[in-house]
Amino acid sequence: MAKIIECVPNISEGRRPEVVEQIVDTLRARPDVKLLDYSSDADHNRTVVTVVGEPQAVKEAMVDFVGKALELIDLRYHQGQHPRMGAVDVIPFIPIKEVSVEEAVQLSKELAETLYQKYQIPSFLYESSASADHRKNLANLRKGEFEGMKDKVRTKEFTPDYGDDVHESFGITAIGARPFLVAFNINLATDNLEVANQVARAVRHLSGGLRYVKAMGVRLDDRGIVQVSMNLTDFTKTPIYRVFELVKLEAARYGVEIVGSEVIGMVPMAALVNTANWYLRTEDFNIEQVLESRLME
Repeated sequence: MAKIIECVPNISEGRRPEVVEQIVDTLRARPDVKLLDYSSDADHNRTVVTVVGEPQAVKEAMVDFVGKALELIDLRYHQGQHPRMGAVDVIPFIPIKEVSVEEAVQLSKELAETLYQKYQIPSFLYESSASADHRKNLANLRKGEFEGMKDKVRTKEFTPDYGDDVHESFGITAIGARPFLVAFNINLATDNLEVANQVARAVRHLSGGLRYVKAMGVRLDDRGIVQVSMNLTDFTKTPIYRVFELVKLEAARYGVEIVGSEVIGMVPMAALVNTANWYLRTEDFNIEQVLESRLME
């Protein structure tokens, strides 16, 4: 039975489609991996890519992918709403089928070593691959962003796991093994960024909110509204519907309604079935009743 791993690299480019297409083309060109999805956001100035395949094939594809990003993205000229520290900001490996967490961790280390040897691109290891507890959380590593990273990596706490300095134009990337993550954003009917920030503080775990939620407020200039941008790091324990309802409740404190929500990248069927089940109040319903689920079997 074939081993399958998923990789969801985030590139710091969402406003130049011609650049995004050239980077993504490195994945299309390979017969041994499958490009599942990619989506760009101009306000965030970021693109999230999803690719799957056997572990070694995905690792090799990432080497070419990062090489093309190095060629086309110069972070010294990058601006966007989303925090970033590298042209390819993060490269997570997610075990899908017949792949253990330990194998995913080893794969992340192999990729990190190759990227430094071939391109002199430094990296932090994060999540399950982290070399220390304070390096597990991506937000801790990214704090200070590209502009502050050169000073940060000179400290003992944040010396790169591979390399010893920040690449002049690329910056530094985070590589690691992690569970499936749902990128979920909720748009609010206001242009007041402070409202989004207050709602994000109430929802995210770091400031006393839901255990498996990371959140921040973002301004969507092209739409004249703000957004609560979130990562749900374990949707089985903090489901989408619970996050949605808490955001709605907190936004109502400021007289603000929800305009809509969006899922970035791929999402497990179980996450959506769980949400539909809650809102529809169905009784004795399970994922086996979903036609596509049975067809996949």
